[in-house]
Amino acid sequence: MDYDAMDGLEDAGPRVTVRQAARDRADFTMEGVDLSFANSLRRTLLAEVPTMAIDLVEVQANTSSLADEFIAHRLGLIPLNSKNVDDVSYTRDCEYCEQYCEHCSVTLDLHARCTGDEIMKVYARDLVVSEPRPNEWVGTPVITDSLGLGSVICKLRKDQEIRMKCIAKKGIAKEHAKWAPTSAVGFEYDPHNKLKHLDYWYEEDPVKEWPKSGNAAWEDAPQDGEPFDYSAQPGKFYFDVESIGNLEPDAVVLQGIKVLQQKLALVIQELSGEDRNGDADGFGGPRSPDGMQAGGDYGMDQGYTTPFGNTGGQTMYGGGTTPFGATPYGQSGWQ
Repeated sequence: MDYDAMDGLEDAGPRVTVRQAARDRADFTMEGVDLSFANSLRRTLLAEVPTMAIDLVEVQANTSSLADEFIAHRLGLIPLNSKNVDDVSYTRDCEYCEQYCEHCSVTLDLHARCTGDEIMKVYARDLVVSEPRPNEWVGTPVITDSLGLGSVICKLRKDQEIRMKCIAKKGIAKEHAKWAPTSAVGFEYDPHNKLKHLDYWYEEDPVKEWPKSGNAAWEDAPQDGEPFDYSAQPGKFYFDVESIGNLEPDAVVLQGIKVLQQKLALVIQELSGEDRNGDADGFGGPRSPDGMQAGGDYGMDQGYTTPFGNTGGQTMYGGGTTPFGATPYGQSGWQ
C-alpha cells in the first residue's frame, strides 16, 4: 500500500454530510476515506449488523391451510425491534442456557382462532411478547402501517386455529436474510465516470442512453477535451441506507462502523501475536446464533467436519479413508 498517498487524509479525517434523514432512510455523503473503506462499510451494513429475528418456532396447534414450515418461514421474516441489541447475548455465548433463555432470546406467543363465518387474517400485532427480556424494546414486532396491523402471517377460516411459541434470537444477515437491518444500501461514487471505472454499453450516444443520477449535481461535470488524470482516486461516496424498521438508519450506520472497528482490532491483535482470552467481549464482531460449537472457536472450522460428529478431516468411515478403505493413491489417510 502507498502510505504516502494517504498523507493529509488522516489530518482531514472522514467527513459525513447528511442530505436526507427520515425514520426509515438516511441519505449521506462520505469524504476523507478511500474506496476500500467505503465499500467495506457498505458490505457491513448489508450483512454484519446484528439484529433480532424469530429463529425457532414451536408449533402447538395448526389447523390452517398452510404448512408448519411455511408459517415458520413467514414468522422469521417479520421485523423485530432491535434497539440496544447489544444487551442480548448470542446463544452460543450464553452462560445460563444451552438453547435459549431470557438473556439470549425473546419469546413471542401467537394464538389465533377463527370463530366467525368471515375469513380472519392473523397479523404481526397478534404476536405477544413474553416477559422478562433483555430490555424493553428488543423483540417487539415492527408495525409501521397506519392501521397498526403489521405484516399478514396467515388467513383462517371458521374453526381453524394456530398456536405457536416463537423464539427470537440475535444474529446477522450473513447467516440468514431475516437478520438483515436494511432492505437496500445505495452506493455510488464518481457519478460523471471521470475515472472510467465503468465501460458503458451503448448503441449511439452513451450520454442520452445512460442518464446521470441525482448525485451528479454534487460534483463538477468533466470539461470537453479535459485530459485524463491517471492518478485520480475517488474521494466522495454517496450512501442511501434504507432500514426495514428494526433499527433506525443512523443506528445501522453506527453499528456498522462499530463492527468494522471490532474486525480491524481483531486483525491487529492477530498480527501482533497477542493471545485471545475468550471472545464474548472481544473483537470477534457479530456472528450467527449457532455459528460456533460448544467449546470451539468461531470461524475455526476448516470446512471438513461432517454431520457424523467427526472432526480433523475424518469421514463417516474413520480417518481420511474412502468407502473402499484406502485412497486411490494407496494410502489409508492424509499425510
